[in-house]
Parts: sequence; C-alpha cells; structure tokens
Amino acid sequence: MERRAEADGLGAGERGILALERRGFSGPGAKERAIREELDLSPVRYYQLLNALLDDPRALAHDPVTVNRLRRVRAARRGER
Repeated sequence: MERRAEADGLGAGERGILALERRGFSGPGAKERAIREELDLSPVRYYQLLNALLDDPRALAHDPVTVNRLRRVRAARRGER
C-alpha cells in the first residue's frame, strides 16, 4: 500500500480505506474481495488499519461523515460486549 502523504496528511492507502468504507457491497464476500483486489491487503490487516484510522484526527477532517458513522458502529459493538 502506497504511503505518499496528500495535502490533508493522509496517504493514498488511508484514503483508499475510507473510500472503500463509503461504498455499499452487494453480497457475501464482496467487501473482502474488494479489500484484497483494490488495496492488496488481507481483511484482518485492513480492519486493523481501519480501526486505527478511526482515531486519527486527519481521517475525521478528510471524511467526517464516514468516520463518525464507523465510530458509532464501533461504540455500539463495544457496548454489546
């Protein structure tokens, strides 16, 4: 995954993760397939990077709607535990 920083401080890979999260996926396995094919990451590594990205203020500045939605989902899942 390319790490070149853009104007907002996020690298291309980080921007790609947020872009993938904005999309909807049609069937089982579609998201995992897109993660592997488009980002060249394993799904486990993708979710590790995504979780760290949700705590990054640069990600919030870049895409506040997606980051806040995912933070709410994460908080709800933690609350279920």
